[in-house]
Amino acid sequence: MIKRREQFYEESGLTESVTIPVRFSEVDSLGIVWHGHYILYFEQGREAFGKTYGIDYMTVQKAGYTTPIVKSTCEHKLPLRYGDTARIVTSYVDTPAAKMIFRFKIYNSKDQLVCQGETVQVFLDDGENLVLSIPVFVLDWKRKVGLL
Repeated sequence: MIKRREQFYEESGLTESVTIPVRFSEVDSLGIVWHGHYILYFEQGREAFGKTYGIDYMTVQKAGYTTPIVKSTCEHKLPLRYGDTARIVTSYVDTPAAKMIFRFKIYNSKDQLVCQGETVQVFLDDGENLVLSIPVFVLDWKRKVGLL
């Protein structure tokens, strides 16, 4: 058995929060949010973060890159229910590697933590080749937001 040493990075201090209503179409027959929708909520958090900090998907695409998710984790603590309001807090995790790491915490209307997770995205160039060095536009972004 091969053991990998996991690397843990601290959150950068860059966070964004977005509040969304839990819709009827997102719940199962028990009236609770189906587990697969939490990844969609993470996506909504990433989009809000990107718009706030100037690293949204269109910026990445205009620079000639895509950022597919290569890893996601999701830990469920409490259920969200139809009619709840979910608050998604997205934090950027700075890393010296050519990837983007986001951590998420989702809270219900009572400000209880219902879910937490993380996604890891890598950079592909316009030929869909894995990029092993941090792209220049990301370095420029990190300087702009005070990470470099």
